[in-house]
Amino acid sequence: MILILLSGCKGSEAAESKDMPEAPVPVIEIREDPQEVPAQTVEDGGSGTADGPDEEGQAAESDAAGDAFYITEITDEIFSRMEGKSFSKDCTLPREDLRYLHVLHKTLDGSTREGELVVNVHIAEDVLDIFRELYEAGYPIEKIKLVDEYDADDERSMEDNNTSCFNFRFVPRTTTVSKHGRGLAIDVNPFYNPYITTVDGALSVEPKGAEAYADRSGDFPYRIDENDTAYRIFTAHGFVWGGAWKNSKDYQHFEIPSEQIREWYP
Repeated sequence: MILILLSGCKGSEAAESKDMPEAPVPVIEIREDPQEVPAQTVEDGGSGTADGPDEEGQAAESDAAGDAFYITEITDEIFSRMEGKSFSKDCTLPREDLRYLHVLHKTLDGSTREGELVVNVHIAEDVLDIFRELYEAGYPIEKIKLVDEYDADDERSMEDNNTSCFNFRFVPRTTTVSKHGRGLAIDVNPFYNPYITTVDGALSVEPKGAEAYADRSGDFPYRIDENDTAYRIFTAHGFVWGGAWKNSKDYQHFEIPSEQIREWYP
């Protein structure tokens, strides 16, 4: 587990440049070659008693979940999906520094779905544990797709409320690689947890269409705050939350502190 604190990317990238700076789930077939596992929805269902799943059902769900959470290197098949997109031509991070994660996640209606993430090798085990803990807690996440499904367009991914991690880019107007560009920051349910800042005296909210969620006093699905399960689990694993920044707010964003990153990438 990573134990550190502090930092400043997307939105946090701007901040970085300034601040620095239940019923049983059916058993899921897992093939020997992980990249061949198709994306699918695993709907909750089955028998069990009126009070909940029977012991056999609980064991089946546990076994299926255990098999579905895994890490692999970036295989040629996975890389072919990323090349020229999240892994752009100017990417300075070695492919060997990245890992592919396959996870399960719950949706608002309690369904179980498969998800994919590409993260930095230094945090792969922690991130796998985080998403396993979120799944076991029944924490709702709408989508977890590679940003390459959106042609590495961060705005499109956020508008679709997609949870993602690696997407190579530089901090705007600098030669500093952003934390997403190193696979060391994760955006969770971003449409409902926007990045909020002031530009030329006017309020700026990203993604477009998420303006209603800039008001954090309301009660709405996917809302992240300091009492939220995602906040508790991510921070316990050494991440810091963009919703705690002073000069801007990035409610979707969890990142590894800059001090730790400088140790890994001096």
